Amino acid sequence: MTAPPKNFPEFYITAPQPCPYLAGRLERKLFTHLTVDRPLALIDNLLKSGFRRSQSIAYTPHCEACSACISVRVPVDDFSAGRSMRRIVNRNRDLVASTVPAVATAEHYSLFRHYIDSRHGDGGMADMTVLDFSLMIEDSPIRTFLIEYRVKPEAPLDQPQSQGALKAVALCDRLSDGLSMVYSFFDTEDDARSLGTYMILECIERTRRQGLPYLYLGYWVGGSQKMAYKERFQPQEHLTGEGWRRT
Repeated sequence: MTAPPKNFPEFYITAPQPCPYLAGRLERKLFTHLTVDRPLALIDNLLKSGFRRSQSIAYTPHCEACSACISVRVPVDDFSAGRSMRRIVNRNRDLVASTVPAVATAEHYSLFRHYIDSRHGDGGMADMTVLDFSLMIEDSPIRTFLIEYRVKPEAPLDQPQSQGALKAVALCDRLSDGLSMVYSFFDTEDDARSLGTYMILECIERTRRQGLPYLYLGYWVGGSQKMAYKERFQPQEHLTGEGWRRT
């Protein structure tokens, strides 16, 4: 028997656990470790074919008798924001989006902690420590970066501008054919801004400006209110057994 190539990934399956999206169901994941000896092209292909990255692990749902989790990406050149989305962009004209290295700071963690405690206090990230958060941000074998969304400071002309208030952060991966939004968090007390939607709209434009065709949004789960917002970004493509298909 021929041994598999040394750098070919080894896959594992998790034990069943309660599904965080659909009540009464169990989830399992197929995963592999993204070690430094894996070719970057292999990792890139995994992430373009439905796997998601969490630190140095790539995973995809592997549930028995359930296929509700569907990988979604937006073909950015065909996307056109509707009236309500344009209003959201206008409400955030005072924000400056800046790309920074994927390095966790106390300011990032403070905003993340506020977001989790406000929106996902009973979720899987509720117990994340500063170290856990730092690993989520910094542990990546590929090109990963942060986008900070700050209020544009109003400093006098004769004084250096200081950084404005941090309102939102998006953790993103750069793939060969697009950007992948890995995780995002924001100021939940500023509901009028609709920051979750705004970050996706900004990333769509960012992807387009970079000449890349797709923004990857992770999984959409039919019947899950947590994932319903992803349906708003049309047109989009879903990964099926026959490849990516436009909805």
